Amino acid sequence: MSIALVLLPDFALIVGGALLSRLRAFDAAFWSGTERLVYFVLFPALLFRSLATGAYTIADSLPLVATALAFTLAGIALSYLARFLFRLPQGDFAACFQCGFRFNTYLALAVADRLQGPSGLAAITLMVGVLVPVVNIAAVGMLARDGGSRLLPALVRNPLVLACVAGLLWSVLRLPLPDFAGRVLSSLGGASLVLGLLTVGAALKLERGLAAAPLVYWTGLKLVILPACALVAGHALGLTPALMQIALIMAAVPAAPSAYVLAMQMSGRGRPVAVLVTTGTLAAAITLPLWLTATR
Repeated sequence: MSIALVLLPDFALIVGGALLSRLRAFDAAFWSGTERLVYFVLFPALLFRSLATGAYTIADSLPLVATALAFTLAGIALSYLARFLFRLPQGDFAACFQCGFRFNTYLALAVADRLQGPSGLAAITLMVGVLVPVVNIAAVGMLARDGGSRLLPALVRNPLVLACVAGLLWSVLRLPLPDFAGRVLSSLGGASLVLGLLTVGAALKLERGLAAAPLVYWTGLKLVILPACALVAGHALGLTPALMQIALIMAAVPAAPSAYVLAMQMSGRGRPVAVLVTTGTLAAAITLPLWLTATR
């Protein structure tokens, strides 16, 4: 079966969320509540459980972690380059800056789970645990610098950062996870992937808000340049084919819809971010299967 057909159900859920959001029964208040449930409860439960009980640890997965950091830091540097390439208002640049390296975690975990099952989910969760603090420090730091907000309080309140730190600490300390707690967290985490993809679709906004040149630059950076960087770094660091696929999934997924939420909360400049997220998500339906097919 082709990669495109394997990934079709995940993108179908995104389309389903976009269609449902146009119905009166599923209004903005419904999606706002669902998004908060996923972001503050369901998704942190998935991250914590996967990191706390996963077979992968930072100690025995250094090549994977190093690859993740390599393409993410490259994305941050190249995204910052846009400041000198385009004449964007400082507020718009600060908001769009994150779209060059932030990743759609819901889609990344769903694709890894679909292609490799529990082992793939554990591996990509490790990458999420390492990268979530990095990308949030970069994104929040730029927006805080522009909007006058304080970086540390914004990071401390981030539920994904807290869940990843707690999960990694639990794993490092080798603490047992009680069976009852594991079952509850597993149920919550399982719901997060489906609802997360539906909310991704509901958040898509077809509107104008960014000039063509920066739109092409940031979209190409996230969907073309970062996967290429992941391939180069992965080969240099000797990743196995399975882990190379996981690294490529993380690098090739589009920017996260939460980038729009963050921009709105910290600066009110969400419109150009919405354009980037929507364009990237639509384009990823083509580019992601191509990347994964080319490296099988």
